[in-house]
Amino acid sequence: MSQVNSRLKTLGFLFDDVSFQDSELFYEYSQLLGLQRKDVKLFSFVEFEKKAPTLRQDQINNKDFSWDGGITNQSAIEFLNTPFDVLVGYYKGRHEFLDFMVSESRAKFKVGGKGADHRLFDLLIEIDINSTEIFKTEFKKYLFILNKI
Repeated sequence: MSQVNSRLKTLGFLFDDVSFQDSELFYEYSQLLGLQRKDVKLFSFVEFEKKAPTLRQDQINNKDFSWDGGITNQSAIEFLNTPFDVLVGYYKGRHEFLDFMVSESRAKFKVGGKGADHRLFDLLIEIDINSTEIFKTEFKKYLFILNKI
């Protein structure tokens, strides 16, 4: 049974770490939608593994993808297996690694931005994601129209 019409209780964000390093922006989105921080999960893509060790578990890089399309990062697998009510692919246009993650996600409803691959998302908001305030307003408007909030 499709759960594309379920109400918003959990929210996930997939984003490119190069474009967005301020994760507080995503928590602002969730607060606007009436969600608590615990109901929001963030996961980012970094182009190359950083030399310095990091404690962040919520990142994936190009080396975490095997030649046959598998993901070797356990945190990423757990994120993708989470049945979010809404998953937002918050990155510009098409991105081979993040697009693959969106396609593998078990999220019930997927939202993308301007230039994203329309085959991967249930809703595309044709606004540049760098226009954060406009995107935030439109995102909330469409979730309201779709009776998710």
